[in-house]
Amino acid sequence: QAQLVESGGGSVQSGGSLRLSCTAPEYIYSSYCMAWFRQAPGKQREAVAHIDSEGSTFYADSVKGRFTISQDHAKRTRYLEMLSLKPEDTAMYYCAAGGSRYSSGGFDGCSGMDFWGKGTLVTIAS
Repeated sequence: QAQLVESGGGSVQSGGSLRLSCTAPEYIYSSYCMAWFRQAPGKQREAVAHIDSEGSTFYADSVKGRFTISQDHAKRTRYLEMLSLKPEDTAMYYCAAGGSRYSSGGFDGCSGMDFWGKGTLVTIAS
């Protein structure tokens, strides 16, 4: 059984918006780095947005400025707010939790993902 539960996927027109949710058990939510991945048909899985346990965030260049991670501690839920959606954003989106990476520049995203959700489908029509 998946420890992480995603919801919020759907089908919208290009330029529209969606908000995905990822709910986790407390021990994962409070201690692990959490990230959103996506995989389009025939393409490799791509990590698009990350947040560490302190709230620092990291975004892939492909979504920077359009996607934002937010969180609700009381609900143990992290959200992926997606704006200005494009057809190339069409993919299955997964929430995952693992370790954190840091460099001299700060938080560099999550790595070594230990927990995964089952995914939620996002379809953007042109």
